[in-house]
Amino acid sequence: MSNIEEVLGELQRFAWPDYVAFVSMFLLCIGIGIYFGFMNKSVSEDDYMLGGRKMLVIPIAFSLVASFVSGITLLGLPTEVYSYGIQYLYVSCGVIGMGVVMGVFYLPVFHDLNITSTYEYLEVRFDRRLRLYGSVMFAIMNVAYLPIVIYVPALAFNQVTGIGVHTITPIVCIICVFYTSLGGLKAVVWTDVVQAISMLGALCLVAIKGTRDIGGAGVVLERAWSSDRLEVPDLNIDPTVRHTFWCLFFGGIVYWTQTNAVSQNMIQRYLSLPSLGDARKALCIFCVGVLILMALCGYNGLLIYATYHNCDPLTTKLAKARDQLLPLFVMKTLGELPGMTGLFIAGVFSAALSSLSTCLNSMSAVVLEDFVKPYVKKPLSTSTINWIMRLVVVGVGVLCVCLVYVVEHMGTVLQLTMSLEAITNGPLFGIFTIGLFMPWINGNSALVGGIMGVIAMSWVSLNAQWAIASGAITYNTKPLNVEQCDYSFNVTTSLANTTHLGASAEDIFPLYRISYMWYTTFGASITIIVALLGTFVFGKNNPNKVDPVLLTPCIRKFFAFVSEKHMDAFKPDIPLQHKLRNDEVAL
Repeated sequence: MSNIEEVLGELQRFAWPDYVAFVSMFLLCIGIGIYFGFMNKSVSEDDYMLGGRKMLVIPIAFSLVASFVSGITLLGLPTEVYSYGIQYLYVSCGVIGMGVVMGVFYLPVFHDLNITSTYEYLEVRFDRRLRLYGSVMFAIMNVAYLPIVIYVPALAFNQVTGIGVHTITPIVCIICVFYTSLGGLKAVVWTDVVQAISMLGALCLVAIKGTRDIGGAGVVLERAWSSDRLEVPDLNIDPTVRHTFWCLFFGGIVYWTQTNAVSQNMIQRYLSLPSLGDARKALCIFCVGVLILMALCGYNGLLIYATYHNCDPLTTKLAKARDQLLPLFVMKTLGELPGMTGLFIAGVFSAALSSLSTCLNSMSAVVLEDFVKPYVKKPLSTSTINWIMRLVVVGVGVLCVCLVYVVEHMGTVLQLTMSLEAITNGPLFGIFTIGLFMPWINGNSALVGGIMGVIAMSWVSLNAQWAIASGAITYNTKPLNVEQCDYSFNVTTSLANTTHLGASAEDIFPLYRISYMWYTTFGASITIIVALLGTFVFGKNNPNKVDPVLLTPCIRKFFAFVSEKHMDAFKPDIPLQHKLRNDEVAL
């Protein structure tokens, strides 16, 4: 009987056709960066950041999908379904809800303001302190998120080739930094188009080939049903249950709206489109694209279980990390077809590159607009602006490579990422929501709310992650067994996946046990509640002195707009950039 090392050696067949497919994707991305970098030699700030606000709907929609569906989702979601069943996939209802909420309430405000950084809104609506707060929170979140984005596909590459994680991550970062710094948003968007197609093709290829090998979709569904992986929505109202329909729907709406509607990473794409109508079309296509990719990832998770239902590779450690499960399956399924494994790994790296390039481009926008421009006395020259934007991209890229050494010790990434993001994302979403819906709340109250939100979420999220890491909180997986493995493995050192809630779980503070899907909602709620209480200390704005263009359209009619002269006095540092049409305001 073979041992694990021999089985892995047989599976790792990453031959020259695979390297050709893999390298070709990188060369194409580099070529796009060179094209937009050298064919447009006199690139203005608006061109670099927003593509001159003349981008096309379809490329932007593809870019949004590619940017949002990172390698974390591509590898983490199949593992989630494999281990816990399809309950998480009901978050798709939250995605649809997000599309409605964003398109109606948030997108019209940001698109009409003609801004580059979303955090400019916070200065116009409140004051410069809130803009700085938002920018700092965004920077912290990005610096924490990007190393995870890079690390995940490096794990996949390590699984299929044996090449070390810290060998491939610097190469990926250098390529991404190169084309992002050279070509700006246009290069990022068009590489995203290539990468989105690559992602979709890789997932379809694995699903089709794997289904044929196992005997058809009927076998996949039958084995999933018999192991209770196909399940109806859990309507339990207990907030400590990891996944229920309520946390996936309501928590999902808030999480996805924050990420898509107020985060610079995503909203920058919508702002690059010439009209609000185009932005809404891109939003609709984005929602459809995300749902398709999530469905493919979920099906692949069921397919992996159907393939390994009698020999769990996580227990035997054939897959050394949970997020190497899909790459292991790809090696088994596509390994005999020349170039196919390389095509899949190119798809995984495409997801990482698109997310990485998006964040790097957004960071350059935020640093320039929020950390540099407000604090210089003289206008910056075009040359200086270009240098700042490119140096930010390079600097953040180098930092991310270094932080990969930290990330590799942090375990599975899907839940971890959403949990850590909520520390900053929840309070930020709360502040933007205050700005759009509550014109009587001033900057002092909003800032105190935001600070308290970050403190509360840091306390809850970090303690919860510590409880999970220490084993005090664990979760039941669906049935996994190793009864019919055709290779030997060391049982004493195997990874125990079929875990149960720890005996001390009930002794843990209840807030540490709430589902991570509530984190963003919880952070936003704390921020809004504290801000509302702050009005008793700091007083209130006169809502009629807040420019209605800064409010969501559905409440504009309830507040009269004072004269432009009064508004100029109210916000002397930032002139109003837009005037509402007469039919938008009830005077």
